[in-house]
Amino acid sequence: MTDLNPEAETLNTALRDNNPIIERLFSDKGRAIYYPKMGMLKQGAEAKGKRINATVGMAMEDDGTPMRLSAISAIVQLEPKEIFPYASSFGVPELRTAWQDLIREKNPSLKEKISLPVVSIGLTQGLGITGYLFINPGDELIIGDVLWGNYNLIFHYAHGADLKRYRLFEGNGYNLQGFKQAMDVSGKKKIVLLNFPNNPTGYTVTKHEADAIFEILYDSASAGNDILVITDDAYFGLVYEEGVLKESPFAQIAGLHENILAVKIDGATKEDYAWGLRVGFLTYSTKGMTKGSCEAMEEKTTGVIRGQISNASHLSQQLLLKALESAEYHEEKAAKYRLMKSRYDRVRRILNENEALFSPYFTPLPFNSGYFMCLNLAEDIVSDTVRHVLLEKYDTGTVSVGNLLRIAFSSCAEKDIPELFDNIISACREVRDQR
Repeated sequence: MTDLNPEAETLNTALRDNNPIIERLFSDKGRAIYYPKMGMLKQGAEAKGKRINATVGMAMEDDGTPMRLSAISAIVQLEPKEIFPYASSFGVPELRTAWQDLIREKNPSLKEKISLPVVSIGLTQGLGITGYLFINPGDELIIGDVLWGNYNLIFHYAHGADLKRYRLFEGNGYNLQGFKQAMDVSGKKKIVLLNFPNNPTGYTVTKHEADAIFEILYDSASAGNDILVITDDAYFGLVYEEGVLKESPFAQIAGLHENILAVKIDGATKEDYAWGLRVGFLTYSTKGMTKGSCEAMEEKTTGVIRGQISNASHLSQQLLLKALESAEYHEEKAAKYRLMKSRYDRVRRILNENEALFSPYFTPLPFNSGYFMCLNLAEDIVSDTVRHVLLEKYDTGTVSVGNLLRIAFSSCAEKDIPELFDNIISACREVRDQR
């Protein structure tokens, strides 16, 4: 791409001079994007605080507060300035700082400098922004074959990536050899997506498996390849077994090698049980990340946000910020974790105690974390047919993914879980008997 805007060129040069891996990984659009500091935004910033300010594209009351309808303001217990004005395209500054602090608190092995998280509308937009910045049509995205279906829309249909799938499991664990083979076959520019806990399987790699993944990435980078690793941490923190990786892979990958850029996509959606608030974050790091590179990536990211949506919801960001500042936040999170784990434990006990009953009909895929688990149905039982029987005869909803049946134990009361599996067995028998 030629004739780049001078502001984009300035950001590209800063990255090239400090952490060149980032600039090498950019897509054409990523290389061209920038956050405009001149023009209207600059003029508005210069007028901030003036007694008469006719630059802001908002309506104001005569007392200088945001113009508002009491039908809205009366039902939200926040100050009008925390609800109605536009938020910065970067996100609410206090929330960005608080989230960065949480990343370090929850990932104590993270030693590398990281960018200040930029706020997106949920993790989905964060993934889309990553595609915008780094994926050209035809680039390969290395990903396990049991995956969230929305990755197809985000990366393949929106950005033209070729999803290079490897078998996610080998036996009862992660398919390390399949991942290594996918890395070896792919070209010099390698884009990897790691999603743990995995949607839809509910699997997180063990510490041993994680170390092996890091070694594969390190060896590939040492061989001269340029690697982007995207960690989709939507279900972060919901790990229910010992020996399983409890930190984000981002923590180790961030400082692994100068030829690897790590992008952490996370947010309040799942881990803070705030799905409809749509608050996500993008955070970057690489070995030797400089302050200038952090700022350049924050501006590049915000340029995409500015061009697509202007900014994320101010109200949603303030609600999350108030929660993070609450004295009850950690205690409430711990209580919700215990509830989720009790449901997981009930599922695990049912499967362990009834293996002989279930095995003719399905085999559970490995699971140890997150919201979900999957049943791999026998070859003569079609999962979508089972799903319809469950809906029509057993008042039970599940999700069919290929020939897997995804079970969201996150949304089931523990007392209903035995009946859920009884219903699944009954539906499987019916489908088999109808053949």
